[in-house]
Amino acid sequence: MIEIPDDLHPACLPIAWLLGRWEGAGLGDYPTIEAFRFGQEVEFTYVPDKPFLSYRSRSWILDDDGNLVRPAARETGYWRPQDNGEIEVLLTHPTGFVEIYLGQTEPARVELATRGVLKTETAKDYRTGHRLYGLVNGALMYVYEMSAMGHELQPHLSAELKRVTGATEARD
Repeated sequence: MIEIPDDLHPACLPIAWLLGRWEGAGLGDYPTIEAFRFGQEVEFTYVPDKPFLSYRSRSWILDDDGNLVRPAARETGYWRPQDNGEIEVLLTHPTGFVEIYLGQTEPARVELATRGVLKTETAKDYRTGHRLYGLVNGALMYVYEMSAMGHELQPHLSAELKRVTGATEARD
């Protein structure tokens, strides 16, 4: 059952299923790095009567037994659903780049592709991203593809996250 807060802006209804805190694990790989396992916490929160969700993701590298090795990627941003089923997502990374994604929402599914990437002078070469999120048997599952470091768009991350808190705890 998906909880929908009474003070959630109507524009956010198509993505209300994302609200809450999610935790789980995933796999990562790319031609420029060794394959790895990671743990992740993702939070989607809302501000009453505002037409966006706030987003925060934290991850950690895990060893083969699932123990924490070190902190990994962080990202924060905003998910801005539009009237026509489209969505705009803005993400900021402490590694020196900002992404703007455009995409489509469907029931329990969001697909995104980068519209633009801005990088600082010291950021690694990152060109484009593609993300697919879905609610599958109560879990938030996603895949993330990227083109970076001279390589074409290809799989980088995938994860399965379980809901830890729901929409009633997701108010900013």
